[in-house]
Amino acid sequence: MSDPKATPVAVIGGGPAGLMAAETLAAAGLAVSVYERMPSLGRRFLMAGRGGLNLTHSEPLAAFKTRFGPASETLDGPIETFAPDDLRAWAEGLGQETFVGSSGRIFPRALKASPLLRAWIGRLTAAGAQFHLRHDWTGWTPDGALVFSTPDGQATAKPAAVVLALGGASWPRLGANGAWAGVLAEAGAPVAAFAPANVGVRAAWSPEFAARFAGAPLKSIALSFGETRLLGEALITAQGLEGGGVYALSPLIRAALSGGGEARLILDLRPDMRRGDLASRLIGGRSGDSLSNRLRKMLKLSPAEIGLLREAFGVDLPRSPVGLAEAIKALPVPLTGLMGLERAISTAGGLKFEGLDQRLMVEARPGVFAAGEMLDWEAPTGGYLLQASFATGAAAARGAIDWLAEQP
Repeated sequence: MSDPKATPVAVIGGGPAGLMAAETLAAAGLAVSVYERMPSLGRRFLMAGRGGLNLTHSEPLAAFKTRFGPASETLDGPIETFAPDDLRAWAEGLGQETFVGSSGRIFPRALKASPLLRAWIGRLTAAGAQFHLRHDWTGWTPDGALVFSTPDGQATAKPAAVVLALGGASWPRLGANGAWAGVLAEAGAPVAAFAPANVGVRAAWSPEFAARFAGAPLKSIALSFGETRLLGEALITAQGLEGGGVYALSPLIRAALSGGGEARLILDLRPDMRRGDLASRLIGGRSGDSLSNRLRKMLKLSPAEIGLLREAFGVDLPRSPVGLAEAIKALPVPLTGLMGLERAISTAGGLKFEGLDQRLMVEARPGVFAAGEMLDWEAPTGGYLLQASFATGAAAARGAIDWLAEQP
């Protein structure tokens, strides 16, 4: 191949996948230009850091690789090549020591993204990477040049190869808006429709309940949907429920709603107690106590949990100890839908793997590679989303390096 420094490789997207692609390319001695539509890099990465920056997860790799649903087998290679231990070593190489939390999730000691991002951009700059901000990619010219919309008008570039890391369609105000889907579909690449993932659910709360309890947490509960049950937490919102337990069930809920089926979440407010034990406790108490006082004193139910019981059962809320125990262990929440993409943590759908070769090259556009959340995969929260973004960014860059080596 010709001099690798002569024509830069373009990386479009300045999030984790794009920056990891840029680092991998630069480490191979290639000139790299990174294009980002926003005024700064890594905006969603910084947003993730507000929750502690859950980089990855410490569970055994064999189990880790199963967390990506139908895409698990396809992502095996990238994740094995850039595994959770590799991500930890990479972060620590940037001066950000990591630790394993009580749930097995891995975080930087700083518990935020900004120190890591600053160090990363500094290393990329030292490696010669060029950054072009406020460059919104809109497609190609007839002769194959990239086209960007910028504050100064249209700009073009004709790189030696391209890595697309354009993100999904959730939280569009942070950068990724999914507009690339139409461009790639027009180019002949198969694209699956976007759908919200790791997202809250909508419930038809009464106005009184929503006004009083929006923002109230539900801790140490169990959530069930169909045959799937898990322990977790949730947060009551004015529109429904959010939180880790809800997010983990959102793929199943989305499938049920798209198929026109009934969607009903079942909450167990005291998963560590049996029905008989609950009923026994409720038998005690003073005869003059109100129902709310009995639930509060005997079972330590919070006002929000008591409110949920009344919301779910209304005048039919059982009064007997056995009936109340059953209601507490199986509280139904009929769902009316999912929150929209603007509220989703991540995106399902995107560029289908069937349109990519094993190097993550877009078969309809030779020399163009894709990585990150723009690919058609989804995963639960817990570090899996960032790990796969980093891993596919590195994999797409390696694919570009191999492809360039084959060119005359």
